[in-house]
Amino acid sequence: MIDVIKSTLFTPLGSATGPLGIKMLLDGLVVTIYVTIVSGAIGLILGLITALMQLSKKKILRYPARIYVEVIRGTPVVVQLTIIYFIVFSSVAIDRTIVAFIAFGINSGAYVSEIIRAGILAVDKGQMEAARSLGMPHRMAMKEIILPQAFKNILPTLSNEFIVLIKETSVMSFIGAMDLMRAGDKIRSMTYQATVPLISAALIYLAVILVLSYLLTSLEKRWAKHDRDAH
Repeated sequence: MIDVIKSTLFTPLGSATGPLGIKMLLDGLVVTIYVTIVSGAIGLILGLITALMQLSKKKILRYPARIYVEVIRGTPVVVQLTIIYFIVFSSVAIDRTIVAFIAFGINSGAYVSEIIRAGILAVDKGQMEAARSLGMPHRMAMKEIILPQAFKNILPTLSNEFIVLIKETSVMSFIGAMDLMRAGDKIRSMTYQATVPLISAALIYLAVILVLSYLLTSLEKRWAKHDRDAH
């Protein structure tokens, strides 16, 4: 087993000047994290806008937002990814990573929208009524009073969505993007050894998610302690 590990991860692959397997995995990890962060940011912005549209009294805003959420949540992310790459951008020379940004951002936005909408609805209606009675415009009351409380309530769920997004990016390999999963599979095809590269990829995913879970849990506890001290 030690020899297999050396030959797949720490020996140049393909030729004497070929890449090391471990470097391919780490480069793939960088792509995975990069896509997750950018897609998460897109999803958060899109989710906030969609949540507010769903809560609007105007049908012209509410219905399109609802359709978007239902369609995205009702279809697999890998189908959305391949449709965007092979159909939407079929005639355009576009970087696969950018396609991943768009696809995962759109997918995440639908789920984040429902999370934010639930968080807003969980805030006592009296908060908005009190703000409006003081002459505060609806938009300002939402921005200054409702949304800050909603985001504190939904932070654990948003954190979980971000972790799910990391794992979902593993389907980037369907369009040939060189993420962590694709790197592990390429090492497998070059060395004809599946165990070491694929388990190594799985362990890297696990390590990243455990570290991220710890950091997000620590952040939640710190915010909770800050709120208790403030009261």
